[in-house]
This record gives sequence, structure tokens and C-alpha cells, in this order.
Amino acid sequence: MHEPDDETSISIDDDELDRMERALDDTEYDTELGVEMARDARRVAAGELSEAEFYRRHHEDVLAEFGEDDREISGLLDGEFEGDDIDETLSSLADREDLSRREIMKKGGAAAAALSMFAAASQQPANAQEQAGDDGPRWGMTINLNNCDGCLACVVACNEEHGTSRGANWMYVFTYEDENQGDENFLVRPCQHCTDSPCTKVCPVGARHTREEDGLVLTDYDICIGCRYCEVSCPYGVNYFQWGEPDVPDSEIPDEHQIDDRGKWVGARPPKGVMGKCTFCVDRQDGQMGEEKVGTTACEEACAMNAIHFGDLNDPESDPNQHLREYRDQQENDMTYPNRKEHTVSTFKLMEERGTSPNVQYIGNEPSPHAEQVEGPVTYEEMGIVDNRKEEVLDNGAMANEEGEQA
Repeated sequence: MHEPDDETSISIDDDELDRMERALDDTEYDTELGVEMARDARRVAAGELSEAEFYRRHHEDVLAEFGEDDREISGLLDGEFEGDDIDETLSSLADREDLSRREIMKKGGAAAAALSMFAAASQQPANAQEQAGDDGPRWGMTINLNNCDGCLACVVACNEEHGTSRGANWMYVFTYEDENQGDENFLVRPCQHCTDSPCTKVCPVGARHTREEDGLVLTDYDICIGCRYCEVSCPYGVNYFQWGEPDVPDSEIPDEHQIDDRGKWVGARPPKGVMGKCTFCVDRQDGQMGEEKVGTTACEEACAMNAIHFGDLNDPESDPNQHLREYRDQQENDMTYPNRKEHTVSTFKLMEERGTSPNVQYIGNEPSPHAEQVEGPVTYEEMGIVDNRKEEVLDNGAMANEEGEQA
């Protein structure tokens, strides 16, 4: 096993380490390896470690534990390249000005594109606008927290549309109090579908991956082995392991809601023993629910408060971009008021300092490390939903400070 470097801003405190180890101890796979890979994957996203070095550090251990190494960044090794050849290959591909990102992917797989972006020349995370969906959409959200009233309709709609089991809430709404804000605040948290996602870097079998055509971060249920490495590498706490048989049987879910346009099983809830999370309603984006549903999500449709805005972030006229632009225009207009600072609220991305380049942007005040979860105006129990995340995720996932310390 590789000893972690002493100087890194991506630390894991004792409480988080304990949770990570407990999650991985429930599997048949190497706990120590999973923790080390999770830490290093976060360092890659933060620009503290190159993807090539990350691959080298863990390649032999991954092979020994899983008998294969099909991580998203290791696609080059599916072909003729092995060992030290990866650096030379990456550099040569990255220097080829005549090759587009898509051509690089064809030559070396998904890993080649990722590695050519990161490892050959720069240790810094790539810009999300430049990396995902070069010739097509890049799906994402603008969530206006000022409009949210904590009704939980988005959570219910998500569960119903995807057939998730009780307690596996792919959409989550936190109600919290913060000493720097008002009495009651909300944080709506789906999967962030990060451009530089730690979860895709650690999956030894390539089940967790970024869909090249639109940047969606998905799980191929057919090949996921349930090692839970993706779960512990994610700083947002959005992954769920399907312990038993799903509440909704496979026979009740149409194939078009499960199989994407590549023929991969990535939609609806996962089967037993497999990881699941928000898919940004991939079946809608592929047109399998009708062309009118493309560019929409179940949570957005259910939100009566106009808080959730989903669409193509590469399209200036898409709903999330328009809503964000209208908000910023309003802020600029408010500059004429002498007390503007008292009324201005911010835009932010969750844990942006981690370098993951989330494709979800928020309007509203960002929770501070001192935020504390409280009972919402509508409880999960009242909506028939099991709330099994509670303070654990609030304090140590999406609401943790950059050191990962508990609020």
C-alpha cells in the first residue's frame, strides 16, 4: 500500500475515516485500498496529484484485489500500452493538435481523453465547460435555494420515477440553521455529476463512468461488483448501496427506463448488491420517454416553487442558464441601491474548492461549516419517506468544510 503524502489539503478526519472503513468492511474487498484510492482520487480532482501517478500508485494492488484494472482513467491499457508506456503515450496524444477529444477517445478509450486533459501537461483540474459534451449537451442544474420551501416534492417524485427502495433518496433536501443566516434554510442535493469525479477514478471494473456524449456520471449495473469504492470517494454523500432485493421488482420497470442509448443498464434503481445514485433522469435525456421530456427531470417537474432548473449547460438559452442570467442581471440592477449589500445573496457550487467541477450551481447562501440540520417544515415521515442520512451527511458530506472536519 502507498503511504499518503504528508502535505495535502485533502485530509480525512477520524470520523470520516471510521465511516469509510465501516462501509468498506461490509464488503468482501480490501478496505485499506479503497480508503487510499478515495483519498488520492480526491487529490487528483484538487490538482494535487496527476492521473498518471494515481494510476501507477494503485495499479498493482487493484490487479491483485480485483484481477483487472478498468478504471475510467486506465482505458489506454485496454490496448497495447502497459506500464511505463502510459506516460509517453499520454504526452504524444495530448500534443497532437490535429486530434479532437472524441478522436483521442476512439484511439485510447475514455481514459485517454481524461488523461490527455490532465496528466500530460497540467496538474490542475480541467474547466467543466471545456471538457464535457464538446459536440453535444452537458446536462446540469441551477438550483435556486431562495425559492425552495422544503416541501420534499422533488424527493418523492424522484423516488417514484426511478423505483428506488425506501431510504435510498437520490434527491435530498436538508433543512438547517446557520449562525450567519436566517432561522430556516434549505439545501437541495442531487448528485453533482462532476466533470472531474473522484467516484469514476476509483471503480476497478469501470462500472462508474462518465458518459462521453453528455457528461452524465452513471453506473453500469451489469458490471458493478458493489465494492463501494465510489461511495467513499464521493465528497457529497450521494451514493446508495442496494442491500436487498429492490422494493420495485424489475418486472414493473419498462426496459426503456433502464437501458440507455448505448445499450447499457444505467437507468432506474439498481439491482441487489449494486451502487445507485441520481442519473439526471438519463432515460428522459435519451428520448425514451418522448422528445418532450428531453431536457427535463422528475424533480424539476415536481417543484412548484421554481427552484430546480435543469438543462444543457452548453446552451446559453437553456433553463438553468437563463435562470442564472436573470438572477445575475437582477443583482446588477440592485447595485444602485445604497443598502444593496444587505440584500445580496450569492451563487456557489458545493465544495468547489475540491476541484470536482460540479455541474450543479446554486443561487442562495452557501451553508457554513457551522450549519446544523434541523427538522424541516415537512418531515420525511409525513411524506412516507425514510430519512436515513440525517446529520451524518449534513456534517461530513455536502456541508463539511474543506478539511473534511465535522461542523
